[in-house]
Amino acid sequence: MVISQNKIYLASKSPRRRELLRQIGVEFDLLLLRDVILREPDVSEIVLPGELPDVYVARVTQEKAIAGWNVMQTRKLPLRPVLAADTTVVINQQILGKPANEEEALAMLRLLSGNSHQVLTSLAVHYQDNNFHCTQTSEVTFATLTEKQMHAYCATQEPYDKAGGYGIQGIAATFISHISGSYSGIMGLPLFETTALLRQAGIRVT
Repeated sequence: MVISQNKIYLASKSPRRRELLRQIGVEFDLLLLRDVILREPDVSEIVLPGELPDVYVARVTQEKAIAGWNVMQTRKLPLRPVLAADTTVVINQQILGKPANEEEALAMLRLLSGNSHQVLTSLAVHYQDNNFHCTQTSEVTFATLTEKQMHAYCATQEPYDKAGGYGIQGIAATFISHISGSYSGIMGLPLFETTALLRQAGIRVT
């Protein structure tokens, strides 16, 4: 299976994922799902009762890819593979989502300070009847942070659109003493695994 246009749709609002796809030369158009006030989102990111982190992140990602495929068909767009991704930060099996405010961001940083945690990024590529998916896991260790450091960080805009309340590609890089795994995966799109899935879906990646 080879896709003639060698182009995909990216079902994600993340600017970091766009940058990473451009880094490996993948051509894409954005395919944004519905996620606005007063309307139900196309995919709920609520954790189900008893749902383990790896099961949660894989389920949400595959639902996003399928929703993206359905949106593409509804809008009568050219048929192309749809790539979706979701990143979850986990500490002691507790999922840390995106903080809604400074209080939540501070609480997350206090949990992460001086500890190691896992970053799970799940990928899914949906094309016709095929759904290719995988989850990449990295481990990140934070140095012990002072209250002054945490408050200063939360005074920026950086924590509030990111799982776990931090971004490795920004100021928070100064908090991280060690990583094991994929740097691009911690950013939100592990490039090794992404390349493998796209090739399975018929996309040529240099």
